Amino acid sequence: MKQLSLPLELPDTAGDESWFKQMLTALAISGEPGWCDRFGKSIRQWLIKTGHTPIKTLSLFSGGGGLDIAFHDCGFDMVQMVEVEGKYIQTLTHNSQPGKWLEKAQPVCIDIREFYPSPELKVDFIVGGPPCQSFSAAGRRAAGVAGTHDARGTLFQEYVRLLKTLQPKGFLFENVSGITGAQKGDAWQEIQQAFQAAGYQLFYRVLDAADYGVPQHRERLFIVGLKSGNYLFPYPTHGLDSPGKEPFYTAGEAVAGAENFEAKWELGGRYGYLLKDIPPGLNYSFYTERMGHPQPIFSWRAKFSDFLYKADPELPVRTIKAKGGQYTGPFSWENRRFSVAELKRLQTFPDEYELVGTDAVCREQIGNSVPPQLGRMLGLSLLHQVMGYELPFPMQYLPTNKRLGFRRRKRQLTKRYEQKAREAIALLPKKPPKPLTLSRHCGKGKRRRFLSVDFGWSEAEILDSVRVEIEYALTPKCWRITAGIGEIGEGENDYAIAIFPADNHHCWGLGTEKVCLSGQGLDKRVFTALWKGFEEKLIEITGKADLVQLSGYYQYAPKISAKLSFHPGLEVTDFWRVVESVVAGIGVAKQLPATEMAWLWGVEVAEVFDRLQGLRRMGYEVRSHNTNSQIPKGVFLIPYRFPTLTPRSVQLRKELGECGWAV
Repeated sequence: MKQLSLPLELPDTAGDESWFKQMLTALAISGEPGWCDRFGKSIRQWLIKTGHTPIKTLSLFSGGGGLDIAFHDCGFDMVQMVEVEGKYIQTLTHNSQPGKWLEKAQPVCIDIREFYPSPELKVDFIVGGPPCQSFSAAGRRAAGVAGTHDARGTLFQEYVRLLKTLQPKGFLFENVSGITGAQKGDAWQEIQQAFQAAGYQLFYRVLDAADYGVPQHRERLFIVGLKSGNYLFPYPTHGLDSPGKEPFYTAGEAVAGAENFEAKWELGGRYGYLLKDIPPGLNYSFYTERMGHPQPIFSWRAKFSDFLYKADPELPVRTIKAKGGQYTGPFSWENRRFSVAELKRLQTFPDEYELVGTDAVCREQIGNSVPPQLGRMLGLSLLHQVMGYELPFPMQYLPTNKRLGFRRRKRQLTKRYEQKAREAIALLPKKPPKPLTLSRHCGKGKRRRFLSVDFGWSEAEILDSVRVEIEYALTPKCWRITAGIGEIGEGENDYAIAIFPADNHHCWGLGTEKVCLSGQGLDKRVFTALWKGFEEKLIEITGKADLVQLSGYYQYAPKISAKLSFHPGLEVTDFWRVVESVVAGIGVAKQLPATEMAWLWGVEVAEVFDRLQGLRRMGYEVRSHNTNSQIPKGVFLIPYRFPTLTPRSVQLRKELGECGWAV
């Protein structure tokens, strides 16, 4: 069939009529739960009925098969699906069997860097998106944007290699929207230039999956590359940018009738009980002072936005993540985890498409995939514009200068949820703050704890740990906590750390005016143990999650101040003078070059790295170019004035580097 010739610009002719409804009518399907599955089947059946010749397509970075499902439904024959993860290949293989969704597709388990196609392989199109962690928002916060400095960030070069080898008519490349801003835009320019050098004209947009019938807000960058011709992205089928303003497909509608055998799986652990009071659509921030909670547990922005995130049944959910901790949402508005079957609906995976693997592996495949319904809309637009097929319904396309409003609406949604939080907090039972009682929290007490080399803090002896004795006396005037290795003596302490609110008018919720930590022995382990002991009491009495929640996220002004003082008769080394500065907040909470740190601490520049390594050995988080690649060489960041590393810390598993800067 002759390829259609389309102009670069189309007038914004989207009228009041919903083209989504016209599509459903033409395909003889309705919009009840699971309509996406029938949509895909109907498209495929129509293509078979009309004698469509499948378009030979190569799938790269196939994962669990999201794009493969979508393009297969739209008449693109997946001749090979290249995926390095054996656990994902099991899903692709299972669903490629006779009678399954991807029947006759050929999974290939291989690292793309080792994939050299046979000379006989001829394809018209390539789809796929390499791993996105190097450019993702989670990566920016947890580990810094490595971009093309990360091995995963250079996999696009293998994509380009295969384009040059196979010379298809076009390709579709998907990745996170953060790719455009990584490394100050240098990575994005490098990627564009590489694709263009392979002989392809590029058309790209950031799209939100919810705008295309997916019950999930998921912003991703899509690049279409063509050897010749033009391309326009399809108009949204749902939301305020869609013709006819078709309502979003909501999470509540999507999961209706899906298997929820995990309905009794309540969220347990330390924070699980908090989920019940969080209004649908909100997350941990419900329990912050900024939201007005009377007993705040967390500090604003001190956790990822998915932490304790409860989905709103009346809206699409936020982006489903591939991996996360125990408290990573979305969680159901029924105060439980979503079942895998429900997550498939939220990602628009067909009910009949069977994910293979453990519960965690299935969730991982869902979170890593392109939602098939979004992929179908892109596949249909390519089938129409690039491959020249007339469709049984109208397709409306976005003019290149048409701006979509999902980013603006996201900001408006934030304000809506802030109001929702205030309304929910106003309805909470009025409970007067519990005063400290001598029997439970005050008076003198002793505890024995064990501090491990990876900064674990336990009542029971653990491997490679040291025994720490803790004495405490908590009163409304002062919390006094003393620590020492072995028995605590009767003599004077070697040093003390005074902690108090940064603002005299700030209510820090401890029920005391100040905290005094006293150490016996100028020992790094004792210093760390003092902060651990304080944190333990903080959690026990106030319910706050940790010291970070008391102080606040490091990018904001700290809510606490602290001062380290030594016994007058103690000989204090230069290193402990640096610790004194850090406790006071000097050289903390901002990225600083080694030269400035040296000046602030009164040490030689050559000594800075050794001092930073010493702080790491005390449990301080220290970031450098080696741990967070967006930090320039020779620049360092100590986020907090107190040790924060635990056995679960991401930074604990990163090396600060040999010298930390270019010599």
